Amino acid sequence: MSRVRGAEPSVSVCIVTFNSAEHIGECLEAIERQTWPNVTVVVVDNDSRDSTVRILMEKAPYVKLIRNADNRGFAAGQNQAIASTDSDYVLVLNADVILERDYIENIVRVMEANSEIGSACGCLALKDDPATVDSTGLKMTWARKAVERGGGRPVADFAQSCEVFGVSGAAAVYARRMIDHISINGEFFDETFFAYKEDVDVAWRAQRLGWKAWYEASAKALHVRHWRSRKERKRIPLKVRKHSYQNRYLMIAKNETFDLKWWVSLPALLVYEAALNGYMLLRDPKVLTCWGNLWHLLKDAWRKRKSIQILSKSPNGNMHSPSSQM
Repeated sequence: MSRVRGAEPSVSVCIVTFNSAEHIGECLEAIERQTWPNVTVVVVDNDSRDSTVRILMEKAPYVKLIRNADNRGFAAGQNQAIASTDSDYVLVLNADVILERDYIENIVRVMEANSEIGSACGCLALKDDPATVDSTGLKMTWARKAVERGGGRPVADFAQSCEVFGVSGAAAVYARRMIDHISINGEFFDETFFAYKEDVDVAWRAQRLGWKAWYEASAKALHVRHWRSRKERKRIPLKVRKHSYQNRYLMIAKNETFDLKWWVSLPALLVYEAALNGYMLLRDPKVLTCWGNLWHLLKDAWRKRKSIQILSKSPNGNMHSPSSQM
């Protein structure tokens, strides 16, 4: 696998592993087959206890491997990987994603043609059902619930490329120009999120700061989707369930505009929040114990909100009017 800096824009594929032996080999094989000529790979391993590291060292010596002594989470691990690179683009990739050969090429060419696009993703289909969409980007509902755009629908329904609210962190390409612009205190992904919704937070922040997100239908990949049903979600560790719950409030505190439209929708939002927390109280009360820590995290989120507001007023060569939420 010859991957050296050349005339084409450079791309770093950044992967965070944690007991990923089942998937990492196939993931790396797909990267090796990419048609884009200027690709490097960085893997941050969060103290895997299976054979992940051995597979990486034996089968992928070209990979830059960073080993952590403990599990620092997806957000911090990706920040480590990104900081170790200086490429023009960064592909944040899950170890359980298999890219088609031209995934990187199809996305980078679109982003090169439009400097306002700061992030892009392709059509991710379910590995166990390739005709069904896993994600074609992120969509934000009126209730500030982020969902995978097109999840569960036929792939054939999403043949048209378009602007989207944001891109899924499972296989997201970010332009270095955007990473440098929207990072706060050196963090691209907010490390207090640990895992879950950190990609939504980035998408919302990027939109507030004037960047566009793009869904490129010609770029395709397969993704192993874990915990799709409610029954499967019961197996999610409590720590992860807590992060998923509290991170929603953190990203709202950081990114919500609180404009007239928000105030008009406030009664409906309050009803939704009451229903959501009532459900949690009845079905998963242990998750709500995170509120003791969440109050402290919200103070930090509010400080970061002020940083975002300062960035929004700062001159930037790539800035333009923020796009509408989609």
